[in-house]
Amino acid sequence: MERLRSSPLHANISTALDKHLEAIHVVQARRKDEIVNASSRQRHGPPRCQDERVVLALAVALRALCLATRSVRTMLWCAFQMTLPK
Repeated sequence: MERLRSSPLHANISTALDKHLEAIHVVQARRKDEIVNASSRQRHGPPRCQDERVVLALAVALRALCLATRSVRTMLWCAFQMTLPK
């Protein structure tokens, strides 16, 4: 979109994209932790408290990803509107 406008977009758009990417990486890390915890639980028996914390951390990360997705979607719509010819 910056190439279409021949000028850089607002800094908030880049910030929103960076936050969205960071939220994706956090969700991926929490999911990996959940998988590791689930596989070790099958071998050693069920430690319920630790398992609940891992799932809760994943839920918090997914909520942050949802909020970041809404924000970046709005920012990209604004950038698209600024890119359209008048």
